Amino acid sequence: MPFFTAAKIHDGHKWLPGRTVIETTEDGTIIQLHDASDGKEVTFCEGVLTPGFVNAHCHLELSHMKGVIPEHLTLIPFLKNIPLYRNDFTDEQKEKARHSAYAELLSNGVVAVGDISNVTDTLDLRGLDKLHIHTFVESLGFAENPQKQFERSVHVYDTFASQKSGTKRLRQSIVPHAPYSVSLSLFRMINAHQKDAVISIHNQESPAEDEYYFSKTGSVGELLQVLGIDDGFFQPSGKSSLQTYLEWLSPSHPFIFVHNTYTALNDLKIAKALLKDPFWCLCPNANLYIESKLPDVGMFVKEHANICIGTDSLASNHQLSILSELQTLRENFPALSWETLLTWGTYNGAKALQMDDIVGSFEPGKKPGIIQITRLEEKDSLIKRVI
Repeated sequence: MPFFTAAKIHDGHKWLPGRTVIETTEDGTIIQLHDASDGKEVTFCEGVLTPGFVNAHCHLELSHMKGVIPEHLTLIPFLKNIPLYRNDFTDEQKEKARHSAYAELLSNGVVAVGDISNVTDTLDLRGLDKLHIHTFVESLGFAENPQKQFERSVHVYDTFASQKSGTKRLRQSIVPHAPYSVSLSLFRMINAHQKDAVISIHNQESPAEDEYYFSKTGSVGELLQVLGIDDGFFQPSGKSSLQTYLEWLSPSHPFIFVHNTYTALNDLKIAKALLKDPFWCLCPNANLYIESKLPDVGMFVKEHANICIGTDSLASNHQLSILSELQTLRENFPALSWETLLTWGTYNGAKALQMDDIVGSFEPGKKPGIIQITRLEEKDSLIKRVI
């Protein structure tokens, strides 16, 4: 059986004692962690060993839009550009970009991904059987009666659900895109589709989102107007977006709130009070690309929030690297330890996607992948899949 060790090993939860040896089967299933080699033939790896990374939020279907939308536009102008340029590509160009992005995830040590889909373009990627994938079928419909939009999402969901894998976990759920693109009626349809399905939602990525829910003013209304959407039916709640839509969704769902750039302490506390162990997914490089701002990470840490990591899409990021996201957080919040950051990028992501029984940590019976990182702090650090 293979045996591996390194100067530092993170098991998905914490640093392990020195001289720890990881024993696996030939296919990478963890057999046992030993406190010494005991004369066994052990492969020594330079740098750090960790379980494979989990990218909890990605948009692989937008990979062809890399570099198309300028940085620092802020969210609403960024969103206006997506439909303008999304279809200015051939099917061949889109396919090539998707497969390149998928290969990038693999080369950057990712073993599982929460992937956002509006259409079925990524069926081919799921069929490659190299990543565990939870496909979040994003439903959009800011209308009083969004039945047609929801039926379209159900069709996409059913198509993904019919796809099977012999080696990787493939799951899917219908989820709301964001509070400014999903009406109360559509929230209720999504909520009723699967009572225990994981809900992932773009949350408080722009101050305009809360402004719209507080008073129905600001740039969200301008976006809806550009999209030809009549929001005359919408009545502001006088509360933040998160505090409003949580009343429309059942706490039986596991939740992943994504971005959270403008989430306030009261929002965080209310979500924690109403929900069981919600996760807060940070995509720092995308936040900087779009809004030039990061969430109040110190607040989330102080409140003991469950944090996981995503990359968003190549339309809003220069790479699909969880290590790069962790490095950005470390640069901007130097009090964060690498022990904590690596947990966010491995076990917490697996837990958020409900895949922690197979990936995310070095525990007997799991097959989390083993990745080698030469230098945690350096941008040119090399990532290698050990097994």
